[in-house]
Amino acid sequence: MKGGRLVYSKTVRITNKTGLHARPASEFTKKASSFSADITITFKERKINGKSIVGLLSAGITCGSDILISAQGEDEQLAVESMVALIQTNFGE
Repeated sequence: MKGGRLVYSKTVRITNKTGLHARPASEFTKKASSFSADITITFKERKINGKSIVGLLSAGITCGSDILISAQGEDEQLAVESMVALIQTNFGE
């Protein structure tokens, strides 16, 4: 929470077989970077910048993992909904 404002968040399960590695992580960060909102992934109590490919790759998010996607900013709801949709379509795999 920044400046006393709540953030928009949703939990989603990673279902693609490779998890958030290589190509899926690249697609995730590319899409996340298209929004002005700050996007944060919470995984196993660790907070990761959703626009950082290094952060996503080092988090070890595998198939079956539940992650919390949070965003704060002008387009926060659209950002979270778009990121959830990307994950639910298995990154087009």
